[in-house]
Amino acid sequence: MPQRSLLKSMGYTDAQIRRPIIGIVNSKNEVIPGHIHLDTIARAVKDGVLSAGGTPMEFNVIGICDGIAMGHTGMKYSLASREIIADSIECMVMAHCFDALVFIPNCDKIVPGMLMAAARVNIPSIFISGGPMLSLEGKDGKQLDLNSAFVAVGAYKNGTVDEAELSEIEDNCCPGCGSCSGMFTANSMNCLTEALGMALPGNGTIPAVYAERIRLAKAAGEQIMDTLKMNICPRDVMTAAAFENALRCDMALGCSSNSVLHLLAVANEAKVSLSLRHINEISETTPNLCRLAPAGEHHVQDLYAAGGVTKLMHELYKAGLIEGDAKTVTGETAAEIVSSRRYNITNNKVIRSVSDPYSKTGGLAVLFGSLAPNGAVVKRSAVASEMLVHSGPARVYDSEEEAIRAIYQKEIHPGDVIVIRYEGPSGGPGMREMLSPTSAIAGMGLDKSVALVTDGRFSGATKGASIGHVSPEASKGGNIAYIEEGDIIKIDIPNYSIDIDIPENVLERRKSDCTPKVKTDLTGYIARYAKSVSSADKGAVICNNETEKPGR
Repeated sequence: MPQRSLLKSMGYTDAQIRRPIIGIVNSKNEVIPGHIHLDTIARAVKDGVLSAGGTPMEFNVIGICDGIAMGHTGMKYSLASREIIADSIECMVMAHCFDALVFIPNCDKIVPGMLMAAARVNIPSIFISGGPMLSLEGKDGKQLDLNSAFVAVGAYKNGTVDEAELSEIEDNCCPGCGSCSGMFTANSMNCLTEALGMALPGNGTIPAVYAERIRLAKAAGEQIMDTLKMNICPRDVMTAAAFENALRCDMALGCSSNSVLHLLAVANEAKVSLSLRHINEISETTPNLCRLAPAGEHHVQDLYAAGGVTKLMHELYKAGLIEGDAKTVTGETAAEIVSSRRYNITNNKVIRSVSDPYSKTGGLAVLFGSLAPNGAVVKRSAVASEMLVHSGPARVYDSEEEAIRAIYQKEIHPGDVIVIRYEGPSGGPGMREMLSPTSAIAGMGLDKSVALVTDGRFSGATKGASIGHVSPEASKGGNIAYIEEGDIIKIDIPNYSIDIDIPENVLERRKSDCTPKVKTDLTGYIARYAKSVSSADKGAVICNNETEKPGR
């Protein structure tokens, strides 16, 4: 009775209180382009819930725009915000006893943070994203996206783009609301949410500004009532088979390297065992069927026109590469959905067939060796063929800022391997994305001759031989901490290896002579995060007990 009194104080009627209470988890804010319109998505979801006999109650969570946070202290907080998002949702759901949930994310850390929360609270749930931004043509006839602006800055510093061209790109590369238009982290995770079975077909690819996106949101609101009646919970959907399907799609699409970090974290919450070596096994046997930006010229609107994620899954399913029995939030299996869907295809050049792939192996690869004993991740599909195998002298920097300064001062030369360390989950802290240095390299025309290796990570917009997530990280005594200027770094992506070409006794002597750096001036949340976050090969998740050994 006291609880009903409080609900009635807000205007809820007896009839509304008797119906299932559906939590609408909305990440709308006025900071992120992908989230500025999520009030419209939420309104459509509520309409769907109401029409199906439920009572929607909306609450909000934080969200950080990686693009705005890029290149300064703000990026330390991006990955760290994923844990706050998951924790805050847990608090709201457990405190208020919702019957079911509809999650409305769109960008970067918000999607995996919500997936982690869904698996953790494990009540009937469905996802509906805000959709991708459109990509428009620039003056040269090529489609623009956010990465165009980052690369243009490097070209401007190199003297190959003038101020007027820079301004033209700035004004047109992000034409409206939605998640940035390439196969960057946000769109990667929205597509993989669909592949996991946690969202309706079209979630990853219907453009933000299309009316079809609104209709899908209404359908998601209606569907959650059926999902509730069937009592299908996230851990019923996010099984080992579902993660297999997501990884197959990841490799076929050529998703962001961040997807590895996030899938590991979501699997951890879903109680599913997932390792970097297993990811390589999936990559080795999954063809890369798409080359979306930054790996190619296509954008997510083109993937939508080609039939979207379900069409891609259908291609994989025909080849026996999809776990057809995996359950989805609709109660249907993955096989039933991809086989029964009617595809309205207007662009058949985006998704290649399994018999004619871009490559026989997946878009991502995990490298192991003396530089990264526990693994490092590279977006293989975005690496120029001449850089798949590379050997060159290390140019060593202890922060992103040091490396950027060297690149802009033209101190980097063809053949070099830039090493940026002390940017890991704990040592950074926050594992900053390195889009600024990789874009500067590309803008200066060095992306086909220079590699970059870091214990930080990369934006999904990054292209080139950019190898991140090096584990163990430098601050935890990883071998990357002991690389010296001029050491030869050997990279062999086809054979999944990355090594420091020095004798083992030399490496051991350096370890005895050198103490890794640890930041001691941290305060607030980021200080607590640095103390408790795991290493990248474990998903950079918060460790809850000492046996989990944070950072290692």
